[in-house]
Amino acid sequence: MTHRLAFCLALSAGLLAAPASRAADPKPPAVPDGVAFEPSVEYSNPDGQHLQLDIAKPTKGDGPFPAILCIHGGGFRAGDRQGYDGLCIRLAQHGYVAATVTYRLAPKYQFPAAVYDCKAAVRWLRANAAKYHIDPERIGVTGGSAGGHLAQFLGVTNGLKEFEGDGGNPTQPSKVACVVNYYGPSDFTKSYGHSKDAAEVLPLWLGGDLEKAHRRHIEASPLYWVTPNAATTLCIHGTKDDYVAYEQAKWIVEKLKAADVEAELLTMEGAGHGFHGKDAEAADAAMIAFFDKHLKSQR
Repeated sequence: MTHRLAFCLALSAGLLAAPASRAADPKPPAVPDGVAFEPSVEYSNPDGQHLQLDIAKPTKGDGPFPAILCIHGGGFRAGDRQGYDGLCIRLAQHGYVAATVTYRLAPKYQFPAAVYDCKAAVRWLRANAAKYHIDPERIGVTGGSAGGHLAQFLGVTNGLKEFEGDGGNPTQPSKVACVVNYYGPSDFTKSYGHSKDAAEVLPLWLGGDLEKAHRRHIEASPLYWVTPNAATTLCIHGTKDDYVAYEQAKWIVEKLKAADVEAELLTMEGAGHGFHGKDAEAADAAMIAFFDKHLKSQR
């Protein structure tokens, strides 16, 4: 795995941690032969925010290619899409069209605004499938920490109109075929006391603490939306995560399996929130193998 990709994955860390945020790269990413990279494409304009994505695609082959939406972390209040530019380029080298998106952040925009935006991005990919040579039936999603939560949330709310929002392309479905969730939370009602800064950040996104906004903590938790219609999922989580407890991954995988949904948990023994070195290499390899199995084999 490239150092750039490991860096991007580490930066996606932080359910709630401010260090998960990152200023946009002053320089554009290096784009290798065989990849076309298009930054700053507007995909939705809720509340006049002109939300953009960066997209990478293979230049060789006619496609249609499977697509992957990449969602950055940052505690729902920070982070930027450019942190996943390197990952999108690497995925394009593996035969995917990959996009990394900006979404609305707390405290100005609370749940479910970010969900609306991510679903709008999936709809945009389908609406622009011909232009970018995307197979609209083969779209996956990944993210780290808060981005992992949003990826997981998309996977368990396939077909639920209440989370579509009005971000454009309403005739397109926002369904995703599979999810790779890097250390994203599944049950916010159990985050307090098990995350370094849940008490500081979750109220910003959910409009109050667990006592004042209990129902919103439930509504925002992927665990409570699992049905047999959920997307196939791979969770990757470290056992020493101080920001999102390892048990959060166990709960969602067990719930998915109980609903007869294919789900896996890759346990990173001794790893914290964000992976480095061999842990990052193993996680990267597992992610690509999972997407290859569930998106490329469908053709």
